[in-house]
Amino acid sequence: MTDSTPPAPTDHATRLGPVTLATPLVAASGTVGSVVDFAAVGAMEAYGAAVAKSVSDEPWSGRPAPRLAPTEAGMLNGIGIQNPGIAAWVEEVGRRIERVGVPVWGSAVSHTAHGYARVAEGLESAGVAAIEVNLSCPNLERGRMFALDPELAAEVVAAVRGATSLPIGAKLSPNADDVVAVATAVAAAGADWVVLTNTVWGMAIDVHDRRPVLSGAVGGYSGRAIKPISLRCVWEVAHALPSLPIVGCGGVATGFDVVEYLLAGANAVAIGTAHFAEPRAGRRILAEVDEYCVAYGVGRVTDLVGAAEAWQ
Repeated sequence: MTDSTPPAPTDHATRLGPVTLATPLVAASGTVGSVVDFAAVGAMEAYGAAVAKSVSDEPWSGRPAPRLAPTEAGMLNGIGIQNPGIAAWVEEVGRRIERVGVPVWGSAVSHTAHGYARVAEGLESAGVAAIEVNLSCPNLERGRMFALDPELAAEVVAAVRGATSLPIGAKLSPNADDVVAVATAVAAAGADWVVLTNTVWGMAIDVHDRRPVLSGAVGGYSGRAIKPISLRCVWEVAHALPSLPIVGCGGVATGFDVVEYLLAGANAVAIGTAHFAEPRAGRRILAEVDEYCVAYGVGRVTDLVGAAEAWQ
């Protein structure tokens, strides 16, 4: 007789420094709105956390239309982080956070380190569980994106660390010359984990109108095609800084994508663009992770973290 006992359920729990997540999946900022509204249509039980759309110290109007465009393998966006500012956000969103059912992380942006600190204070007052520092925002005063410069990135993280007692994650850019150097700097400045990565710079041109498809010409490229780029960043940082927790992000659409990020060294994995086509993608993706774990005799998702072996 064969043993018909069903396999034990996979232990989904994982850790990001001081934070324990019930599952390794994170709903990425910018793809689930304020989270509180998305919770009505998304399968939130699949996520260990969900990150609200970035908010700044003062209202930002964003870029003029057109701001979104599909591509052959993903999408471009040049929204410009339109948001109502932290004061209005706290009033409109903060009082509804506790109804979501999973931890909600706030996402902070600004043009100055002081502005980031102000946003962090507001997010903490609203009751978020952690703060993601979006370092991919252009710094108008010095002319460079914070995430491209280790010193500037560390300055921002240090300001946020001084303004809040909440756990902090630093969202880095794949466009950086040396992502390991930036990760090293933000970790030293107080980041509890890093998010690898944000969108890749890209553009497209409408051959009929002979104009860029975005009003700002260059925007953030996301979707399936950027996974090898983000995965490379995870691999490099995980090997250089093995004690620094990582949230892998970029091109995730299946359970195999999640497993790949975990094997590369990520402790958790964010789902972003996939939500636009499939709001309940998290439920399917987590089930696919379970199928993989059963097939390969993996009892805990943490057993996969950093388990990929380099060629000798």
